Amino acid sequence: MAITAAQVKELREMTGAGMMDAKKALTETDGDMDAAVDWLRTKGLAKAAKKSGRTAAEGLVAVEVNGGTGVAVEINAETDFVAKNAEFQEMVGGIAKAATGVDTVEALADAELNGKKVSEVITDKIAKIGENMTLRRMAKVEGETVATYVHNVAAPGMGQIGVLVALNGGTEEFGKQVAMHIAAANPASLSTDDLDPAVVEKERQVQIDIARESGKPEQVIEKMIEGRMRKFLAEVTLLGQQFVINPDLTVEKAAEEAGATIVGYVRMQVGEGIEKKEEDFAAEVAKAAQG
Repeated sequence: MAITAAQVKELREMTGAGMMDAKKALTETDGDMDAAVDWLRTKGLAKAAKKSGRTAAEGLVAVEVNGGTGVAVEINAETDFVAKNAEFQEMVGGIAKAATGVDTVEALADAELNGKKVSEVITDKIAKIGENMTLRRMAKVEGETVATYVHNVAAPGMGQIGVLVALNGGTEEFGKQVAMHIAAANPASLSTDDLDPAVVEKERQVQIDIARESGKPEQVIEKMIEGRMRKFLAEVTLLGQQFVINPDLTVEKAAEEAGATIVGYVRMQVGEGIEKKEEDFAAEVAKAAQG
């Protein structure tokens, strides 16, 4: 019998299986939905649905450079044990390479990897390894030179923190020094022009409140606020920060001396911004034993 797109969609939503796997299951079972679910379960392709509600806050960030383009991707899993798994690492590396040819995480999910969509590759890996996994995000930079740095390396080009720095002029060695600085200092933006206005305004209000508590005249308070805001902007912007390699220079001054212009950067850390559910270790082991 003919299998409709609606049937395939329904089965995918029920099981979390890939599109081609769902279609094959329906074909093999003559469109019987319940039988198709069982068929997928026997093939180990419906396990992903059971895992999809679990928080995936561990995993890896991978960086990849192709010419003047650099990309960072984050793939999450439930535990740091999976991040040490060679199969998981191989998949993450393949996804990072695929990411150099697309511009959004949605396009990356649809990109081809080993004859399948990236999203389907991840679903297959969920079924095999038995943990929820997500393709969370990607980011790109472009410049004459793109340097990388990975902190807490798990495998070549991937670890807990991945940094990309795009330069015009300068050298890759200087770029890597800047990337190491970014990993350590975690700037909020490249320059004051790129800083979120909401962040600036929030800090200004805090400084106004602090200054007014001093009871000093309004003219003095205004100068206090101006000075503190200059200090704040220098501390949170990459170009204004003291260079960790040479604290006598700002990053901007160090770049000038190196004959480089920093045109962009990415700092991506595994799990940042994800709310983790706290469980004691005994509970985790018991949960794992139950499957």
